[in-house]
Amino acid sequence: MKHTIGTAAVAGAVALALHGSVAIAADARNVEQVVKPPVAQLWVDAATIGGMGMPQGGMMSMVTGGLMKGHNQFGSTRGMSPGRWLDVAFRTQLAPAGTAATQAIPPGMKLGDSLPLLPWQPRKSGPGTSGDGEEMPERPKFRIKFYWGCGEKVREGQPRVLDFSTTPLEQWGEFFQGRAVRDRGAQAKPGHSLWPNEKDRRYVPADASLVGRHAVTGQAVPPALQFQIDAVHDFMPAIQLEQSGELAGSILLTWPTVPHAGAYFINAMSGGEGSDGTSEMVFWSSAEVPDFGMGLMDYASPANVRKWLNEKVLLAPATTRCAVPAGIFAGSGGGMLRMIAYGPELNLADPPRPADKAIPWEPQWAVRVRTKSQTMAMLGMRSMDAGGAGAGADPGEPAAGEPPAEEEAPKKKPSKWDLLRQVIPRP
Repeated sequence: MKHTIGTAAVAGAVALALHGSVAIAADARNVEQVVKPPVAQLWVDAATIGGMGMPQGGMMSMVTGGLMKGHNQFGSTRGMSPGRWLDVAFRTQLAPAGTAATQAIPPGMKLGDSLPLLPWQPRKSGPGTSGDGEEMPERPKFRIKFYWGCGEKVREGQPRVLDFSTTPLEQWGEFFQGRAVRDRGAQAKPGHSLWPNEKDRRYVPADASLVGRHAVTGQAVPPALQFQIDAVHDFMPAIQLEQSGELAGSILLTWPTVPHAGAYFINAMSGGEGSDGTSEMVFWSSAEVPDFGMGLMDYASPANVRKWLNEKVLLAPATTRCAVPAGIFAGSGGGMLRMIAYGPELNLADPPRPADKAIPWEPQWAVRVRTKSQTMAMLGMRSMDAGGAGAGADPGEPAAGEPPAEEEAPKKKPSKWDLLRQVIPRP
């Protein structure tokens, strides 16, 4: 006996099948990939720092012929001493307390064949107090003025003023809030092996290059930890910053574009007395929105750079000039100007992250190379060396081979003592 299937029944079956296929595809897209931390992680932070007319290559080391070999220390990429600086940190899960390792380096670094990586050792320090819980002896007669934005004239609604003698304590932290990211680079902490260290404190030569093959070997190190650094992720060129104008008027800052820079940021500060004789400090930043930039003078991931460009906090990479508004530093007798060019970031992993989210990612090793170029100058003073020596991620899908993105650090409110230590000169 033959059965006739109606047109409606056929259409319903097809629709049900299609619906099931779409549902399966949607489920596949929504699968959260299993991502495990790498067995070993290497961080390489490279900084080019210039300004103040100082020679390149680790402060005065070029002048002294390398006699200052014992003064390089880990963390110099975060300072402002002119030169090329390098911080390297290595960690392996196979030796949680740290392990001695060796990083083979290319000839262009001009530091021999390798760098020794030694486990971090805490420094001995004497007793001290952080100031937490201390009573404020007396409200200081002191104020801070904050201006922002490039342009010859002060904008309407500026400056913001914090008067320590009258502003409620709970508002102090709000005044200084700004953007910052969690540290994603080389850090001195338990379980990390570092360079430079007590065994090797050599300065990085002024013409050193990271380009070429690098490899890490040692006990508890994955056997195939080797990688290449290309020219894009080498030490950045120096910022060639020039100034024109006087403190009483607008100061024009100009610079050639820095190759591979993703964005720029500038800030300045000075101290003096207001018209009523009250001690004060003046801050200015190049942001289009009110951000001091205290957390911006450091490495930033490409994702954060893009985010802050969209928020008009940073200057676009094609920018070559910015004017400091007229008169805001008049009568200060000078001030300090800082500028940063954010460089590219290289993220490598082995094996690379699978495109199929159903496949777990279990890298044996990962490498992160960060770059930046920075300069410092006296405000209103022509640079003696035209820039001198020469530098967090958004939530979202990481690039191929890139570890999961890291969130922007929470905007913390500094304690009242932290603020005073940062902005009020000690007697």
